[in-house]
Amino acid sequence: MKILDGIRVLDLTNVLSGPFATLHLALLGAEVIKIENPKDGDLARKLGCVTEYNKMLMGTSFLAQNANKKSCTLNLKDERGKEIFKKLVAISDVVVENFRPNVMDRLGLGYSVLKEINPRLIYCAISGFGQTGPDAFKPAYDQIIQGLSGVMAINGDKRLNPLRCGFPVCDTVGGLNAAFAILAALFHRERTGEGQFIDVALLDSIMPLMGWVVANLMLGGQHPELLGNDNFTAAPSGTFRTQDGYINIAANKQEQWETLADLLGLSHLKEDPRFKERDIRKKNRYELNPLIEEKLVEKPTKYWVDLLNNNDIPAGEILSLEDALNQPQIQVRNTFSTLEVDGIGFIKVFNLTAKFEKTPGFAESPPPKLSQHTEEILSLVGISSDEVRALRNEGVV
Repeated sequence: MKILDGIRVLDLTNVLSGPFATLHLALLGAEVIKIENPKDGDLARKLGCVTEYNKMLMGTSFLAQNANKKSCTLNLKDERGKEIFKKLVAISDVVVENFRPNVMDRLGLGYSVLKEINPRLIYCAISGFGQTGPDAFKPAYDQIIQGLSGVMAINGDKRLNPLRCGFPVCDTVGGLNAAFAILAALFHRERTGEGQFIDVALLDSIMPLMGWVVANLMLGGQHPELLGNDNFTAAPSGTFRTQDGYINIAANKQEQWETLADLLGLSHLKEDPRFKERDIRKKNRYELNPLIEEKLVEKPTKYWVDLLNNNDIPAGEILSLEDALNQPQIQVRNTFSTLEVDGIGFIKVFNLTAKFEKTPGFAESPPPKLSQHTEEILSLVGISSDEVRALRNEGVV
């Protein structure tokens, strides 16, 4: 059994935030049906570093977010396409879209229309700024939200700032927020029978991720420091050079700092008034860090990682992305599934990373080719194969 067995999701989303949300629903067992435009589908089908895949409409960006889903093409600007979509809504549980506000209303397919067809429907709209407010109708990509949210302002150091996060963090967390909200709405519906509208904004979604930094400013009046790889909550806590590379050390507790000083042969620093107490030590991190690094460069990273971890001081290598993806811990945790994609071969995609004891979630079917399941999906609302062929010839599907 899977947690969302029997739940049908109509996924009208493109690129990342929406597909990432519905990916999690699909991994939990929902039947996620991508409703794509008949011409070229989800824009992510053309996005990625392999030109050949982009031309196949199976770009790496699409492959990453769309396992366990089905693809049905439907022209929602055509009246026949709209009527078919309404019929699908009548037998579905969730609609997810990430258009700008009012796009679905202009198509005559907004929540006010769809809830009359299916009062139990959960409708989730994901957008850059949400459905309300002075910026609601502005276009937004992840980088725009990173700048407007303050994320870029607190990244980097005094030499390199502002600095964007190295992956689309706002899109991704917006998708997680949407998936969380949809699950909560499904739970509410189980108790009340009521569907509802969910308004998810990327700008709203990223704010809580900066919780400690925000709290320091809003509650303590402390503006964020540009500390680069240092941790603002403790010292010594950050990135240090070793003989053959770099190491992360997080001696966040007082006893960890004292043990670290002993292991490095710097026991005398424990009584140094600049470093003895936590809050004072944080203010003097730029004097402390070079003293620590002077010892660390005497031996290789692996030596220090093993020594520190064996003494309850969190420490780790700074891995390349390739090494990170292939480390034994990730392999043991079954973070990825291997799936075969027709015309491409075997690919690795993420599984559900929460490990459920009784209802685990895995990527089991490859990302769909454009329109791969159209005939199957339309048969659910009584449309025959001959009718599908006619609709295809007329550009409806």
